[in-house]
Amino acid sequence: MLNPVQEFGFTALPRDPNVILAGRKNNTDPRPLSVDHVRVPDTDLAKKVRDYAKQELRTETYHHSMRVYYYGIAIAKQQFPDWYYSEETYFLTCMLHDIGTTAKNLRSTLMSFEFYGALLALELLHKDFHAPKEQAESVAEAIIRHQDIGETGKITTVGQLIQLATIFDNMGGHADLVHKGTIDNVTKHFPRKKWSTCFASTIREENGLKPWAHTTALGEEDFPNGVQNNKLMEPYD
Repeated sequence: MLNPVQEFGFTALPRDPNVILAGRKNNTDPRPLSVDHVRVPDTDLAKKVRDYAKQELRTETYHHSMRVYYYGIAIAKQQFPDWYYSEETYFLTCMLHDIGTTAKNLRSTLMSFEFYGALLALELLHKDFHAPKEQAESVAEAIIRHQDIGETGKITTVGQLIQLATIFDNMGGHADLVHKGTIDNVTKHFPRKKWSTCFASTIREENGLKPWAHTTALGEEDFPNGVQNNKLMEPYD
């Protein structure tokens, strides 16, 4: 039986993707993966959180969250099959990682969207939906750090996975980790709906409202411009 650290994806990994990939572009050539061949958690908790996300998020953001789940599963299964985490915990993280970006939530706090979103997720999961405390904390930790890109230190397994998957969907980063056939299939089921423009606009909106926002650490212009000019995903937008 796994302990909570393993079960809920707290196992520490290097934060630098180049370290976990040992300087390679990938660990193995990616293979096409269909949405039909990926299990989406269907526990009561997962269903409640998915329904919540559908209700609270814009369609574009909800589709992004689902794509991040599928891309992350493809990355983990094909590139890092020895990683310990529960797919339910990763799914919850995907569903809630951008909850802080809603129009209401951006304006409900002076905190950066990742931090406020993590607090909302922690309360929703543990207090409202009665998820195990450690699982709720894993989700919150990963949400806080999903844009904490860097080359030093460690990060949780769930945190590293959602970093890889969000960078892939948002900026086309680590393009060699996922097969083009997977992108084709996932975007067919969850269209991007001009996500690059949508998310770049959200970044600029938050930076305008909160010039201190953590997102500025990725580059006040470099980050939104990188999202806007996502060449890998341009054919799908």
